[in-house]
Amino acid sequence: MGCGVYLARHGETAYNHEGRFQGQQQIPLNDTGRAQAGELAERAAGYDFRALWCSPLLRARETADVVARRIGLQPVEDARLMETDAGDWTDRTFADVRGEAPGLFDAFAAAQPGFAFPGGESFAQQEVRVGAALEEIERHELPALVVCHGMAIRAAFAVRGAVRFERLPNAALVPLDPLEASRAELGGGAATMPS
Repeated sequence: MGCGVYLARHGETAYNHEGRFQGQQQIPLNDTGRAQAGELAERAAGYDFRALWCSPLLRARETADVVARRIGLQPVEDARLMETDAGDWTDRTFADVRGEAPGLFDAFAAAQPGFAFPGGESFAQQEVRVGAALEEIERHELPALVVCHGMAIRAAFAVRGAVRFERLPNAALVPLDPLEASRAELGGGAATMPS
């Protein structure tokens, strides 16, 4: 499969800045996130992308739209690229959840394969849908840029056999190929919790 697919995390939102679970809510980019999307667009212009895919969640779509204007491609939305459904943790701060359920929060933070959000989606369920989306993307024009979410990127690497996941900063751009990803320039700001 090579490095036909590159993954980018959306720009920052107020929820990212506040350390809050946004799950599958339609949260827009903040001012920092819009600036990050512009920086991502400039980096993406250095590649010869033939296709641009994105999650339909607002933060990913807004990021993809900024990239699209710069590289001249129309984003294709795929709901399978959405962030994990955070269930009962949606809207809650990381600090609150960590205080209430430290063991479960640690399993989330460590991206443990068996983790499932209470009342929401498991990482295993997310991997099935993200894996199916990647297979479809790879049947179309390559190289392709996929703008999505922190845990969707985790899922993509998991289905491709990556043994270790490192959290990506907002607006990071990495190749899906694990060997290439380990050498990639991540770009973006300081690493934060996903979504």
